[in-house]
Amino acid sequence: YQRRVHGHAQSWKTVFMTGVYFPGQVFAVFFLLNLMLWAKAASSAVPFGTLFTLVGLWFCVSVPLVLVGAVFGYKRPAIEHPLSVNQIPRYIPLQKWYLRPPVTVVLAGIIPFGAAFIELFFILSSLWLNKFYYVFGFFALVMVILTITCAEISIVMIYFQLCYEDYHWWWRSFFISGSSGLHLFAYSIFYFITTLKIKNFWSGLLYFGWMGVMSYFFAVMTGTIGFIATFFFVRKIYSALKVD
Repeated sequence: YQRRVHGHAQSWKTVFMTGVYFPGQVFAVFFLLNLMLWAKAASSAVPFGTLFTLVGLWFCVSVPLVLVGAVFGYKRPAIEHPLSVNQIPRYIPLQKWYLRPPVTVVLAGIIPFGAAFIELFFILSSLWLNKFYYVFGFFALVMVILTITCAEISIVMIYFQLCYEDYHWWWRSFFISGSSGLHLFAYSIFYFITTLKIKNFWSGLLYFGWMGVMSYFFAVMTGTIGFIATFFFVRKIYSALKVD
């Protein structure tokens, strides 16, 4: 991505961070929660040998595959921008309140979350109430709807932003759909209060720890979908412009 989109030279530091940053954060939370289970002598604690195996798979399989992908990626030509970019940053007019980042990011994330809201209840029930989950066909349909919704809401919001001459769309396109992870975590709090009957502090900490990981993963997934869709949309509309 860095090579093809930005045209940057090889940066193995960036490649390494790609392989360890997100998995490292998830593994750190997993290790801390498992350490808590060890301290409580819980039967659900993951043995040390299994942890060592997971780390081995991470650094012996996942990270090398990232490096292999980077090698092939750096050999491909960079994606050329449809128009030349002015070296002098253009003045951005004062934006209306409903187009400012905090408002657009938080409110727009409700739509992707709403697309998966019903299915999330059944998923949480299967995870925390030991109920069987068998509607995998409906789950696949919800994932398709969620993908389309993330792409559309990011494209629409970035289109309005560009119409008001604000060209800082890169991270905005990610956070617009990625903010649905915040709504998922907020829903997990509501689910904990209204559905689960957990009184033990450590059990609650375990619940919110894993729901934080789940919400983080959901935010990264939906944000990536929104950014990729917006990236190709912006390229498409600007490639249609004819500049003499």
